[in-house]
Amino acid sequence: MAQTLMSIRIDEDLKKDFEEVCTRMGLSMSSAINVFAKTVVREKRIPFEICLMDSSREEAKAALSQIRDYAKKNGTSEMTMEEIDEEIKSYRKEKNL
Repeated sequence: MAQTLMSIRIDEDLKKDFEEVCTRMGLSMSSAINVFAKTVVREKRIPFEICLMDSSREEAKAALSQIRDYAKKNGTSEMTMEEIDEEIKSYRKEKNL
């Protein structure tokens, strides 16, 4: 069977970790990729579940911080729940929702 070269881009740290795991299993990275490709072809699917993971705690903290900063910049950081509710009602009325 003829061989061909395939070039991919991968994060440097991920490559290092992948290589270490493959070595511990007695495989080269090339062999591991070939096992993956053969499994995909044989099963006609990705051989593992691909799904969205929940955001990490640090990502959630960063997002909340961005929201707080935005609220401070546009003057909404001190709004009461009643004021927020009125803003929502006003927006819905304006957009006919």
